[in-house]
Amino acid sequence: MNKIRITKQFSFETGHALYGYDGKCRNVHGHSYRLSVTVIGTPISNTENVKYGMVIDFSDLKKIVKEEIVDVFDHATVFNKNTPHVELANELKDRGHNVLLVNYQPTSEMMVMDFAEKIKTRLPETIKLHSLKLQETATSYAEWFASDNA
Repeated sequence: MNKIRITKQFSFETGHALYGYDGKCRNVHGHSYRLSVTVIGTPISNTENVKYGMVIDFSDLKKIVKEEIVDVFDHATVFNKNTPHVELANELKDRGHNVLLVNYQPTSEMMVMDFAEKIKTRLPETIKLHSLKLQETATSYAEWFASDNA
């Protein structure tokens, strides 16, 4: 049977700062991110299955991405935990802010790699993550493709 790709899009607001960067993004700032998640698989052929004809129910994909990415990153500020931003992060946490400390520089490139790993572990065995597109601004985005990372 044919392999089909389906895509679901998500949006979330996240702040970050790039420690050691030589431009404006070293300052704490935020983005309205748009994440496109594309998976690939064969549509269910069992006519008795309630999800007959689907690669994956969009609501099932939404649940995975919402739990792993959107609910975690939305309205959070992300810092690399291996930088002096940890002091600022702790101060913000103490004041009740949602702060994430990650093991990487929170660029779109590194975030999309992190997201790919999180999503892949949650997909059913019959479904593969094909690609992710993380749009940081109207004109800038990072993409991850499974074929580039095999």
